[in-house]
Formats: sequence, C-alpha cells, structure tokens
Amino acid sequence: MRAALDEAARAAEGGDVPVGALVIGPDGTLLATGHNEREATGDPTAHAEVVALRRAAARLGEWRLTGCTLVVTLEPCTMCAGALQQSRLDRVVYGARDEKAGAAGSLWDLLRDRRLNHRPEVIAGVLEEACSAQLTRFFRERPARS
Repeated sequence: MRAALDEAARAAEGGDVPVGALVIGPDGTLLATGHNEREATGDPTAHAEVVALRRAAARLGEWRLTGCTLVVTLEPCTMCAGALQQSRLDRVVYGARDEKAGAAGSLWDLLRDRRLNHRPEVIAGVLEEACSAQLTRFFRERPARS
C-alpha cells in the first residue's frame, strides 16, 4: 500500500485526485503501477485502477489477470469495480472507503455480488488513515473549482 500511496502522490503532482494503484503478480512481483490521469490525459476512464490493469495486461500479454492482486488507495468506483471483476483478479486490497462512490462495500458491493461469475476477495482498510489523509489534504489545498 505504501507504493500505491507513492503513486497517488504522482497523481496529485499532475493535478489529479491522488489515487494510486498497483498490480502484483501471483508470484509476488510488481507487474504494473498506475495513478489517476484524468486531468493529465483528458480521459474520463483514466482512473488509477484502469491504468494499472491495462499496463499489467499489456505486460502479461493477456487480459485475464488470474492470480493477481490489485492494491489501490481508494475504494474502487463502479466503473473500476466492473473492470476489476472482468479482469479475473483474485484479490482487491484498498485503503480508504469511498462513501460517495465506492463499489466494493461502501455504497455498492459489486465485487462480491453473487449474481456475477467472478468475485475477487476484497480486503478493505489497509493503511486507511494514511490513504484518507492524502485525499483530505489534496482537497483542502486545491483551489475551488466552478
């Protein structure tokens, strides 16, 4: 999670909401990292999780990320939860809960929905205080947007 926090800091440096993610392979190796790049790229789908998934799939040459773990500083939204479910990851680990848009247990629980064919293990609250503090600091220091 500390490496994901470092990725999140990179997002903030570029003006994006500080969310960082990484994909760890079945053998424990780091396959890919990602951070929010929506502002940097103008791409509404450039959430940290999606960026990391794309990079991991490219590195493996395979869209199925079976055996892999995604670590992310903020609970995934519905878009990201759908992408995580479709990628066949074994595990999702997240830090801060997202009471406004979380889809891994807070507002919705897409990742553990029994109607879906694949349900990764979800581990919540890892370094939650540090992840929450990073986001709070960003929004407090950010100029108001109209």
